[in-house]
Amino acid sequence: MSKAFDSKQVGLFIASGIALCVLPFVVGGALGNSWVRIVDFALLYVMLALGLNIVVGFAGLLDLGFIAFYAVGAYTYALLGSPHFGIHWPFYVTIPLGALFAAFFGILLGTPVLRLKGDYLAIVTLGFGEIIRIFMNNLNAPVNITNGPQGINLIDPIRVAGADLGSPINLFGMSLPPVYLYYYLFLVLTVIVVIMASRLQHSRIGRAWVALREDQIAASAMGINIRNIKLLAFALGALSGGVAGGLFSAFQGFVSPESFSLLESIMILAMIVLGGMGNIAGVILGAVVLTIAPEILRDVIGPLQMKTMGRMLIDPENARMLLFGIAMVVMMLVRPEGMLPSKRRKAEFKDAKEAAAQKG
Repeated sequence: MSKAFDSKQVGLFIASGIALCVLPFVVGGALGNSWVRIVDFALLYVMLALGLNIVVGFAGLLDLGFIAFYAVGAYTYALLGSPHFGIHWPFYVTIPLGALFAAFFGILLGTPVLRLKGDYLAIVTLGFGEIIRIFMNNLNAPVNITNGPQGINLIDPIRVAGADLGSPINLFGMSLPPVYLYYYLFLVLTVIVVIMASRLQHSRIGRAWVALREDQIAASAMGINIRNIKLLAFALGALSGGVAGGLFSAFQGFVSPESFSLLESIMILAMIVLGGMGNIAGVILGAVVLTIAPEILRDVIGPLQMKTMGRMLIDPENARMLLFGIAMVVMMLVRPEGMLPSKRRKAEFKDAKEAAAQKG
């Protein structure tokens, strides 16, 4: 039985790997390179969601300012790889530096909020995220550091072994556009983040996070250093956000404070809740769905109105967000534990429903 199970696992792994390798060619051939670009962003959001899942899903610390770490990573890469300061360091230096700076800011955020939890923690982290965005927006005087609301452009693309990922590359007689090249880079780094998150989840640290999430007082009584375990959650979550931010900066070639608004933090949190908080597979599914589904709605709503009514009654962007919001509300009412919940979370919701039914 175990051998058959192992062979199935290996077969599924190989099939998944092949599917992911050919995905950009399938999507690009059927829908165009603009959709490959959307898939690239989906991978970035997977990295972000997995980072926030460490803080929220594993440790149970509600963080509404996670986008700040994304911004730190993005601006670190932009400042060290653009004509803004005349610095053009390679990506294998700037991206790790951005990740380390993001982890430092994670510790900086975690230190003063060690005694906070629940709504109070959410409000403080929300404020932290807004402070970082406002700093990025105003650090253009008296010394121009971030170029303010105008942002930083002409950011260096990533170069690997002399190959510029910002330009098409000829390989085996095929011309691979930049969105394909970045897809494979993002895919490799996403797999690394998934492995890291999985190893953490099943480690002693992961079990300590679960104990912290379930009952902080009991965890402390068991000998868990609450201070260190909280700071570690903030730092490791921010580390993943910093990596994603650096990749975003290189991919876009431009960053500005507008890319790091509160709505982005809420969207990342929604990916975790919708997919299945604490479950890595669920978080990945939630990130992919909430990245791609709105784009599908954007392409469908406008033409559908013109075809059925002959004119545009509702702006496609407003209609897209309206339908998206309705879908989220329905999902939380019908399946609050998420699309792919962890076994523990599924059992918790089941117990809560049974307890409510007994009281009723």
